[in-house]
Amino acid sequence: MSILDEIVDRTRDDVKRRRKAVPPEQLRARLKDRGDDRPFAEALASRPGVSVIAEHKRRAPSAEHELRTGSTVEEVVAAYQRAGATALSVLTDEPFFGGELTDLAKARGASDLPIIRKDFIVHPYQVLETAVSGADALLLIVAALEDKDLAKLYRKAREYDLDVLVEVHDGEELERALEVVDADVIGINNRDLRDLSIDLNRTFELLSHVPAGKVVVSESGISRREEIEELERVGVDAVLVGSHFMRQDDIEAACRELAAL
Repeated sequence: MSILDEIVDRTRDDVKRRRKAVPPEQLRARLKDRGDDRPFAEALASRPGVSVIAEHKRRAPSAEHELRTGSTVEEVVAAYQRAGATALSVLTDEPFFGGELTDLAKARGASDLPIIRKDFIVHPYQVLETAVSGADALLLIVAALEDKDLAKLYRKAREYDLDVLVEVHDGEELERALEVVDADVIGINNRDLRDLSIDLNRTFELLSHVPAGKVVVSESGISRREEIEELERVGVDAVLVGSHFMRQDDIEAACRELAAL
């Protein structure tokens, strides 16, 4: 069993428990209290150069310890905004990444940037959670979903006016993302979620197969301004950076360096 299989199985069990604790109808009643829209995809596409999606991430399966201690969600996302990030990513998976769903509301209260919920979304209940918890977009990982589930979850997200970052890491997954949902925002993950290896060349290899007009995000393994400049040269619209920022003593300076402010 790969790490992705393990995470998805655990996620399905966790969703069952959460649905019993808070039934869907209770969540739907909270939809009326959603705040103003902060268009995620539009923010990435409208900024000149490469946008930085800065991530709050406590832990990673490949790390033995927390990536950062002593900083609150609010402090981290406020630093990202001051540093020139275009959008925020908030990792809410708890068992493997130490995140919490409540981190979304905390981030929204501390910043006016659009927020994507980064998690392993496998059930429509999670889409509803996302809509009522302060996010403007969510992540769908093609490797974790059958085509019918990918289509259903994408459609449900759009019903709730959530933007969707559809993540792929090889040519077959890219083909599915385009054929099944015609994704507007495509994330190319340089990390293989099956074995956690990282290869930045994945972005360069897949980019030429992405149709014109799509917003392309390069994810994972990015830590230097030179890498972002090369990604900009080939037409990448945004990068998602988490672990690199969260490990830095001065998180604002690290983000500012990559955002070129």
